[in-house]
Amino acid sequence: MYLQLEAVFEREGANVPFDYAFALSDPVIASPVQVKGSVFNKTGIVSLEFSASYLLKTDCARCGAPIEKTLNETFSHILITHSENEAQDLYIVVDDLHFDLDALVAEDLFLAMPSRYLCRADCKGLCPLCGADLNRGDCGCKPDTDPRWDALKALMNE
Repeated sequence: MYLQLEAVFEREGANVPFDYAFALSDPVIASPVQVKGSVFNKTGIVSLEFSASYLLKTDCARCGAPIEKTLNETFSHILITHSENEAQDLYIVVDDLHFDLDALVAEDLFLAMPSRYLCRADCKGLCPLCGADLNRGDCGCKPDTDPRWDALKALMNE
């Protein structure tokens, strides 16, 4: 979605609301991203605030169980028309007062995503020996011990 921001930059108190959905090509994001927010000029500072919600479908990184949940993320940015410092990351430069919101939403969502997803915070994962799901109970496997520690173990048993 392209936003026309000329009126917002020119007039203090101006507000441009938006509410739309767009498809994001990512295997984890299983539904169109619903985006709702506004661009507003408050005391000469142009701000962009929005929330993005989507359906997440993936597998647990520890046990492989399917995960399906709706996530809602909120973001805010300050927009400027020009900058002398090209290496700045604090503001978003809008040169021609037209702004592609989809690209920013996609970037914000990808940066906010964790590197891995868990079915629950205390997921125990799979047994490295037999592959049993440890969340369902103990599998009974005895963990392999490093033979280099046998001498220390013998001293502790004395």
